[in-house]
Amino acid sequence: MLRQFELIEAVKAYDPTADEAMLNKAYVYAMKMHGSQLRASGDPYFGHPIQVAGILTDYRLDTATIVTALLHDVVEDTSATRDDIAALFGEEIAVLVEGVTKLSRLELQAEHTRQAENLRKFILAISRDVRVLLVKLADRLHNMRTLQYVKPEKRERISRETLEVYAPLGRSIGIHSIASELEELAFEHINPTARTAIERRLEALKLEHGRAIEGVSTEVERVLSEAGIAGARVFGRQKTPYSIWRKLQRKTVGFSSLSDIYGFRVIVPFEDDCYRALGVIHRAWPMVPERFKDFISTPKSNNYRSLHTTVVGPGGLRIEMQIRTEAMDRVAEDGVAAHWAYKNKSYGFDKEGMQAEGGRDPLQNLRHLVQVIEHGEGGEDWVEHAKLEMYLDQVFVFTPKGRLITLPRGGMALDFAYAVHTEVGDTAAGVKINGELKPMRTPLQNGDVVEIIRGAKREAPTDWRSLTVTGRARSAIRRHIRGAEREEFLRLGRATLEQTIAKAGKSIDDVSLKPVLEVLAVANEADLFEAIGRGRISPVKVAETLFPALMGKIKPAQQRKPIQDARARLFVRGGGLTPGVSVHFGQCCTPLPGDRIVGILEKDKGLTVHTIDCQKLAEFADDDSVWQDLQWTPQAEQSAVGVARLRATVRNGVGVLGQVTTLIGEAGGNIRNLSLTHRQQDFFDLNFDVEVEDAKHATMIMAALRTNPSVDTVERVRG
Repeated sequence: MLRQFELIEAVKAYDPTADEAMLNKAYVYAMKMHGSQLRASGDPYFGHPIQVAGILTDYRLDTATIVTALLHDVVEDTSATRDDIAALFGEEIAVLVEGVTKLSRLELQAEHTRQAENLRKFILAISRDVRVLLVKLADRLHNMRTLQYVKPEKRERISRETLEVYAPLGRSIGIHSIASELEELAFEHINPTARTAIERRLEALKLEHGRAIEGVSTEVERVLSEAGIAGARVFGRQKTPYSIWRKLQRKTVGFSSLSDIYGFRVIVPFEDDCYRALGVIHRAWPMVPERFKDFISTPKSNNYRSLHTTVVGPGGLRIEMQIRTEAMDRVAEDGVAAHWAYKNKSYGFDKEGMQAEGGRDPLQNLRHLVQVIEHGEGGEDWVEHAKLEMYLDQVFVFTPKGRLITLPRGGMALDFAYAVHTEVGDTAAGVKINGELKPMRTPLQNGDVVEIIRGAKREAPTDWRSLTVTGRARSAIRRHIRGAEREEFLRLGRATLEQTIAKAGKSIDDVSLKPVLEVLAVANEADLFEAIGRGRISPVKVAETLFPALMGKIKPAQQRKPIQDARARLFVRGGGLTPGVSVHFGQCCTPLPGDRIVGILEKDKGLTVHTIDCQKLAEFADDDSVWQDLQWTPQAEQSAVGVARLRATVRNGVGVLGQVTTLIGEAGGNIRNLSLTHRQQDFFDLNFDVEVEDAKHATMIMAALRTNPSVDTVERVRG
């Protein structure tokens, strides 16, 4: 444990202006408040905050951060209050201590609350001041170093939380040294068998290649010196067991197939020297194709800058080279902490200096998660996407104007569009990748130039879950869908109530809805219409509340109301309703323009359209209030595209399937899906989902199929 004068000397060594009196007071106050408290190890509790402060002095942080580290547990674990901290140490310290205290309380609640809510609050707390996260990372690091004293049943939970939350957050702001140690300590408790096995393999490799590895640094320095690159330092490093374990999982390859277990760091004086050294190394030893990455011209979002290459080096060993300057190396290890500096007679975070080096805002990687939270997202899906974006490797792609966009690996066009701007994502209709039209589900690769083709309408794709991986994109689409749903259910509810009241010869315009709002405890008319549209409130009940004399007298309407559809857009009394939002087509009968149709108002789903002969309608025979009489408008019948499901029994023979699909194409049908449902020796059954213009078009296609002698029967599937 650091003694008081040792801590002060450590801070003053890098910040001569540090407030020595404040540091002394905080040290003494922490010891006094924690008093006789003991940790699980039996050591005095006050040793923990002092050790946390000591960890942060290694990262040269400002006085306020060190004081916060000393005090970070006093509000949570002693009689001290926030007001006490503010009075003794000032408002800045009080705010920081309060932020860390909130995170500590969330940790205590983690065993009893949903992880989603825990992580949501955690991200919001650390997003306001990066120093809160720095203290929390140091706190977790010291706790992990002493985890062996914790009860066994808690070790795995704490270790898994460390791997899933703290280590990724550390990497997101570039503090790889802390993140790496957290990973190793957690891995030791979660999977000690795998860790031991990897360590044994590494020891065996060291015995096999030890001498060759030792000579690489000297040989690379010699080659660089002879090429005129003075002052280069080269040193080797071995990958950590956890990083090897993750690579084995991610690449699904064996240990012997990994080519970069050993890596060498080449430190040169200037940025230009990085590229010169790269050329020298590539001339001296063969480069391994597709293993070069330039993170200097396109830094990672946590400000990491370096050149990476893999070569077949001395002795025929495949070795990874990282080439960078001293400044780049410090950022690579310490991340945002590397930008605390003494400037203009004060010491603190040097944002201008960071930006001058091409760096980015240290909280940039957290802000997209904050945006997701602030728009109301939550639940386990949010946790999944938050972890995904913290964990995954990144790809760097560009807009046509050269703006760099960073996405998780596996990101697609919609992820890119929403990363550019919400408006771009909402109106995305197609994508060009490197000048070529591509499907929206095409995974983006490093260096791709991506151009989003925008449409006039804002319609969320029905398969948007398979077209996005980022929480930001999925959150925006959900938000858009919620807004569209409310608007459309509101219009549907009003139209439904109007139709119900009209059955009794009344008009909604002739009455006030206030009595209904009071009886049903609904806030306003819009909420009432939405509840009717969602099927939560019966329109018959509303009508009978308005007109008590009509109790039991409202009958189903005989006159049909027009509803336009076709798969493109529906209209109820001139208001647009979108398929998949407030209006759905029964998959049981796949209605087509030209079919006789009826609508069923289902709770929390909206209006489902069925053909009049659909077998599912029997389920609603006793509830007249949910039936909506519908018919296709002329526009739908002229310009619609629907999907007909056809079932054909076909003789087993060479080329028969090709003949059948050709007939469908020649008849103007587009096959969306095809499945083999039953097969015998002589016959097999096929299901086709075919895009058609209307019911007549489907009938024509069936007639065309029947002309083939190998087609025994063909029919349209009807529920």
